[in-house]
Amino acid sequence: MSKTALLFAGQGAQVVGMGKDLAEKHPSAEALFSRANETLGYDLTQICFEGPEDALTQTENAQPGIFLVSWIAFELLKEQAPDLNFEATAGLSLGEFTALTAAGTMSFEDGLKVVRQRGRFMQEACDATEGGMAAVIGLDESTTREVCDEADVELANLNCPGQRVISGATAGIEKACDLAKEKGAKRALPLTVAGAYHSRLMESASPKLEAVLREVPLNLPNVPVISNVTAKPHATTGEILQRLVEQVTSSVLWEASIRHLLDEGFTRFIELGPGNALTGFMRRIDRELEVYNISDCESLEKTVNALK
Repeated sequence: MSKTALLFAGQGAQVVGMGKDLAEKHPSAEALFSRANETLGYDLTQICFEGPEDALTQTENAQPGIFLVSWIAFELLKEQAPDLNFEATAGLSLGEFTALTAAGTMSFEDGLKVVRQRGRFMQEACDATEGGMAAVIGLDESTTREVCDEADVELANLNCPGQRVISGATAGIEKACDLAKEKGAKRALPLTVAGAYHSRLMESASPKLEAVLREVPLNLPNVPVISNVTAKPHATTGEILQRLVEQVTSSVLWEASIRHLLDEGFTRFIELGPGNALTGFMRRIDRELEVYNISDCESLEKTVNALK
């Protein structure tokens, strides 16, 4: 019997129109969009469906928007495939909050409000600093770390073999891209992001997020949830709080997180939320895995049929 893990999308997956066809076809999805608007006190649905793109890409909108569409994909999967059991969850950066919520650690409303605040705090940190990120393709981890040390930037995401993301001050990122190419990178591309996520330039967001999380009731998850910071399951509610705060400035150990699940016998993975970036990472980690994604009506139907 294959063990199933659910994977939740991170920031960058947002796209104008996300979730719209799900809401049009499924009353439960439409109801969740309305519930989100009431919870947040503004029309997040309108921003998800119609944009404009610059409004959706603002961190304080992108994060709750992706959380919401990912949650709707999760609820529709349970509705359409009621016999499916999942034995673990994980999420990329922002997606870890969705993964924890799916495992019962916090309520939907609390999760949504927390990621809205997280996005706001991270946007404030971006506005107060001059930073950026870049994808480095085709270098091994040790060489990428050498580049980071020389350029005084940080390794933000270890996504999959040959694909890592660096983060730091704008001048440092430019230097790091040049160094990476000199050391043999196939590509080193600055990313279109608001700032230097998962680096020390986000430090001002950490205490604000901690204060918000201390007001939220946290439960032990009902299945293992893999921490981005440790690539291991969260053990206590105190650890969950601490790791979510650390995650703002720490590297996202995504490949190591997936390899932990593989070592635990997981062979089936379902990505939930807009886009399919995590599915792409999975293919580069192990092409033999059973991987699905749900981002819209077409992918929902395809996944549910495959699971039957």
